[in-house]
Amino acid sequence: MPTLLHLDSSADRSGGSVSRQLTALYAETWRAAHGTAAGYRHRDLAADPVPPLDTAYCSLGRRVEERGLVPPDGVDALIAGPAERRAWALTRPLVDELLAADTVLIGAPMYNFSVPAALKAWLDRVAFPGAFTDPGTGESRLKGVRVVVISSRGGAYGPGTPREGWDFQTPYLRAYFRRLGVAEDAVRVIGAELTLAHLVPHLARFRPSAAASLDAARAEVTALAGACGAVT
Repeated sequence: MPTLLHLDSSADRSGGSVSRQLTALYAETWRAAHGTAAGYRHRDLAADPVPPLDTAYCSLGRRVEERGLVPPDGVDALIAGPAERRAWALTRPLVDELLAADTVLIGAPMYNFSVPAALKAWLDRVAFPGAFTDPGTGESRLKGVRVVVISSRGGAYGPGTPREGWDFQTPYLRAYFRRLGVAEDAVRVIGAELTLAHLVPHLARFRPSAAASLDAARAEVTALAGACGAVT
């Protein structure tokens, strides 16, 4: 049964978020293509924030690393005290959700040239030492997972733009998931740029470009979500 983990991180929950509009389109199209039997999980990281890392998380993580990367089922035996137990109780469900997913859909608006703090907190916590390493083979348990990043930006960051090279969001997310063992070609980024052009007066001349970018993103989202088959 195909499974989709859908994460939203935009702070704007009013309906105006472009990243949320596009992830909703992806999820709706995916569910229509895969049927009601498919597994779907939505986590709103803005409405239900993941707590930032603390001393207990770090202490437990170091203890796990000292023992050569313990799989999730073995972490309970290494917990020392209630603070570490709470840290693991906050972490394990996120790890399990990611391990259960065939596709991970991430709504990632660009905030100050990078990802929102709500998404960064999830990324930090879920990357617990050894969580995605197969103890039998040493390989990543995420090597067959597809990651779809829906990126929205108020400006433009492509080649030839004044802010070319200011995008610290897409390279970071690609490197992060590659580090967890997701295949390089299994990370797909779909972007809509100039999303503030309809609001900001000095960007008004870019409104046609903004509309074209959003239309292209919608078409790409619909096509990708409707496609069947897992990444191999």
